[in-house]
Amino acid sequence: MLVVMQKKTTQSEIDQVKQYLIDNDFDFHQSTGANHTIIGVIGDTATFSTAEMEQLPGVLVVFKIPEDRS
Repeated sequence: MLVVMQKKTTQSEIDQVKQYLIDNDFDFHQSTGANHTIIGVIGDTATFSTAEMEQLPGVLVVFKIPEDRS
């Protein structure tokens, strides 16, 4: 799963998303670019609903990575 933060998000908002992920037993990797911060979520997201996370301050969009069909 990928969490894309808004362009002008604050460090506090990023920290809030990270804490949300920790509270829900996920690990993550942060990548900070010139315009956006992207947080790669590590863990079983198959049954995780992205709707609540998308309501957190600073979150632009949350993408689930499709499972392999092999």
